[in-house]
Amino acid sequence: MKLFLKIFFVLFCVFYNAQLKQFILIDVQNKKEFVKKDSLSAVKFLDSLAENNYYLTKILNVEKVEKTTKIVFDKGKNFNEAKVKFSSENALFLKSKPEIFTKNLDSLKQNINQRYTNEGFAFNRVKTQFLGFENDVPKVEISVFKGDKRVINGFVLQGFTKVPKRFVKNLEKEFVGKTYDDVNLLKINSRLENHPFLMLEKTPQTLFTKDSTQIYLTFQKKKSNNFDGIIGFGNNDKKKFTFTGSINLNLKNVFNSFETISLYWQRNQQSGQNFDLQTDIPYLFGSNIGANLNMNIYRQDSTFANVKFRPALYFHLSSKQKIGARGNFEISSVLDDTYTSGQDFSKKGIGVFYEITETSEEPLFVFKTKIIGEADLLSSFYQNLDKTFQQTRYFLFAERNFHLKGNHYFNMKAESAMLDSDGEITTNELFRIGGYNSLRGFNEQSLFTDFYAFGGIEYRYLVSNQAFFDVFGQLANVRNSSLKTTSKLYSFGLGFNFLLPIGLMTFQISNGQEFNNPFKFQDTKIHWGIISKF
Repeated sequence: MKLFLKIFFVLFCVFYNAQLKQFILIDVQNKKEFVKKDSLSAVKFLDSLAENNYYLTKILNVEKVEKTTKIVFDKGKNFNEAKVKFSSENALFLKSKPEIFTKNLDSLKQNINQRYTNEGFAFNRVKTQFLGFENDVPKVEISVFKGDKRVINGFVLQGFTKVPKRFVKNLEKEFVGKTYDDVNLLKINSRLENHPFLMLEKTPQTLFTKDSTQIYLTFQKKKSNNFDGIIGFGNNDKKKFTFTGSINLNLKNVFNSFETISLYWQRNQQSGQNFDLQTDIPYLFGSNIGANLNMNIYRQDSTFANVKFRPALYFHLSSKQKIGARGNFEISSVLDDTYTSGQDFSKKGIGVFYEITETSEEPLFVFKTKIIGEADLLSSFYQNLDKTFQQTRYFLFAERNFHLKGNHYFNMKAESAMLDSDGEITTNELFRIGGYNSLRGFNEQSLFTDFYAFGGIEYRYLVSNQAFFDVFGQLANVRNSSLKTTSKLYSFGLGFNFLLPIGLMTFQISNGQEFNNPFKFQDTKIHWGIISKF
């Protein structure tokens, strides 16, 4: 059929002895007109009908009007069912028999095209050749022009390009040399779409040249600095109404090296103050090794004061995971001679930690997933006793946001820590928990413990992309070996969070109690705060 059409047009052109300027092809079935500039284009158009399963195309009439030739044709029936023949190479690649029957030839061709595309042959073409009819069923041979196999050769950055060199090298290490296909393109997009410091302005674009395949990434710098200010209202242990407050300032990527500088201050109901300074540099000297320096100062009114220093080095396992080792140095001084439950001590030791962080796709939430595991071996020297005891300490934290459906979300969070010692643990070295950022419904850092574990579930309903309601409940087990007490606690509450031009406004009401104790409304805590990004 193809050969007949080509011969027809060659003779036609010779007959008129001139190149015609325009061909109009008219489909007799639907009266659609297709305009072609020359005879070669007209032949290709008619050939394409056979490629699309119209094997019985007929030319009904040819009419020349001045410099325009009108061709009326009938496509005939579309034969989507066919007996298909493959070459031995294609049959082996497709893991198919040399001859098969298909009820959907178009779908088969699309699947074959996708199979070759997934192997890196991005410009493959699947063609069919009509071989005739066999028992009134068309028989075709499918051939594939594969073209050159494409692999990812490199990345080109556009837009905001002031990123650490190691960040680019890690991308190249992960993807350069990989097959250019939809799977790897989706991985690249997924790898970058929730980056804490960068935002893709558009999906990765591709530039193909004769011998290379370059992925173009257009970045925009995120507003990643944030300021948290929280004010709390409630009664202290003496049932006196008091205020609490905390300020958290995070300066991120100011120097375009993905660094973080954090300042945290908190005041609790017992006149205790907590100050924390932390610096994190993820890529030291262009390597995958990062450094973290943390100093913490806690002063409990005029009773005692603790100072901690934790230098750490870590290695990036991936863009979301890191593992590291750290030193632990801590000193504590008792400021009040009448404070007998505490002692002056100094600690030193080493520890290891692991962390995985995944940013949330929902801008109202901070994390989709966050997991932290820490373990430390410590040597604690008590000056008054002139003795040294060996200690072990661990800390575990896990948080996950689950999208149920529509505007409904669940947040699940759990935390646990333990300090174990050869000797008796003094009050001024115990963990201090409770408050807005840990066990809600209790006073800030009011629970002194050497072991605790708590978990909670929070239901969140997004009113819009700028506000959500939440209802939560928590259960906790708290132990104080010095006092030989173990408490089982619960807390619950609700809140409302909404975006303002200055940031995310949060309002929370919570109440915490010990099991088997009567509920006390006067223990209700109220927190109001603002979280602002800049």
